[in-house]
Amino acid sequence: MVDVALPPSRRKLVGQPLLYAISVFASLGVFLFGYDQGVMSGIITGPYFKQFFNTPGPIEIGTMVAVLELGALATSIAAGRVGDIIGRKGTLFTGAIVFTIGGAIQTFTTGFYVMIVGRVISGCGVGLLSTIVPIYQSEISPPDHRGALACMEFTCNVFGYATSVWADYFCSFIESDLSWRIPLFLQCVIGSILAAGSLVMPESPRWLIDTDQDVAGMGVIVDLHGGDPNNILAQAEFQEIKDKVIYERELGEGRSYAVMWKKYKRRVLLAMSSQAFAQLNGINVISYYAPSVFEEAGWLGRDAVLMTGINAIIYTLSTLPPWYLVDRWGRRVILLSGAVIMGISLGFTGWWMYIDVPATPNAVVICVVIYNAAFGYSWGPIPWLYPPEIMPLTFRSKGVSISTATNWAFNFIVGETTPYLQEVITWRLYPMHGFYCACSFILVYFLYPETKGVPLEEMDAVFGEEERLDYESERASLMSNTRSPSVRSGPRRKTATERGWVSRLLYRDDRSTYQPIGEGDE
Repeated sequence: MVDVALPPSRRKLVGQPLLYAISVFASLGVFLFGYDQGVMSGIITGPYFKQFFNTPGPIEIGTMVAVLELGALATSIAAGRVGDIIGRKGTLFTGAIVFTIGGAIQTFTTGFYVMIVGRVISGCGVGLLSTIVPIYQSEISPPDHRGALACMEFTCNVFGYATSVWADYFCSFIESDLSWRIPLFLQCVIGSILAAGSLVMPESPRWLIDTDQDVAGMGVIVDLHGGDPNNILAQAEFQEIKDKVIYERELGEGRSYAVMWKKYKRRVLLAMSSQAFAQLNGINVISYYAPSVFEEAGWLGRDAVLMTGINAIIYTLSTLPPWYLVDRWGRRVILLSGAVIMGISLGFTGWWMYIDVPATPNAVVICVVIYNAAFGYSWGPIPWLYPPEIMPLTFRSKGVSISTATNWAFNFIVGETTPYLQEVITWRLYPMHGFYCACSFILVYFLYPETKGVPLEEMDAVFGEEERLDYESERASLMSNTRSPSVRSGPRRKTATERGWVSRLLYRDDRSTYQPIGEGDE
């Protein structure tokens, strides 16, 4: 049992206010990622940008946009090791500083190659942030709010994208190079705020306990549970994490990438596939090159950026329903439904461009808006939530770094090839990505288990990789006295044969090996 004695918390923010405050500051990391996704889309079509860089061709533009992903790819792989050594908080601070430096170089660039250097450095910062923020968020979130908080993070990501698009639009009225330098400079401002905020945020309690800083870890858990060191839920959570750490150490296995691959290959592949299809499903064709897409459809100049801004507002609003739905519907149903809508929208986008009639510009805008809304509700937030959920504590940082590196690898491929493919295969580009949406539907339907409401320390049971451990019974004993009669007497879970055909379809692999701890298990 818990033998860590603590005085009452001295923090002014405890409980849910602290949890939400942490989420807001951490979300600035993904806000930066979103901002950087969108900021280039508007400025690359501006006359002063084109004049300064001597009218760059599709390869040059693709390189300026996509080279950020190379830096992000490199540091997202390293972030697994960095996050284990200096902690989640230290990695967050480092990523913010690196990103700010890269943003400054881009802002004051003197030419093409200096811009490339700035984009790579910013990419290094984005790689650290995009890896560590989901880990940090998942490790401080309670199971029944973990999905919602992760989706709130993604809303900040899309809000960052929308902010950059509107910054591009309003700055396009400036008749000088400031029309594209100011949007780039705003990256530095946001990065500095994140760096300052990370200094006052608490460290992940799971990382603290994993590095034998039990008192500090218990202190953070107590703060997250309201500040009372005698809180039975805080004690139960600490004991569960500590027992899991001890169990992993007793196995006597190392923590290398090779050991992770050997023991958790299925989880690693699922995490990687979620991030790969988040890119193959076509989002960055729109995010990076939306004005170009709209110009291809018939909107020209500033009107194309305006349409991108309107699309970005709807895109942001579409990320709000998962706040409520992800911990009620689960991950699978959201991914499956999103893949269907996205695939159909991309197919119709290509069709309207192919027939090229007077209604095409407006029809393409409608198709793109529907596509973006479907992505914002499904394949946008879930691939950032799923990997840190399914990876165990000992390999979480490394597993998420591999999945995030996969995101950046495919991000680079899509970003680099899109301008070229828009010229070569034209309208066929969009149904091609629609085909990938169909592939992602099949993958989720047959291979993705549901993780809704499962504590991180009990994820092994979801994958059927080991029998339930003794510490879970101890946790059940601790938790039983806090449960309400309505929970004890709730209806039993329906079996697969008792469900309707829609439920059997959408929840085909719904945690068949996992059952929450009940009173009878004590």
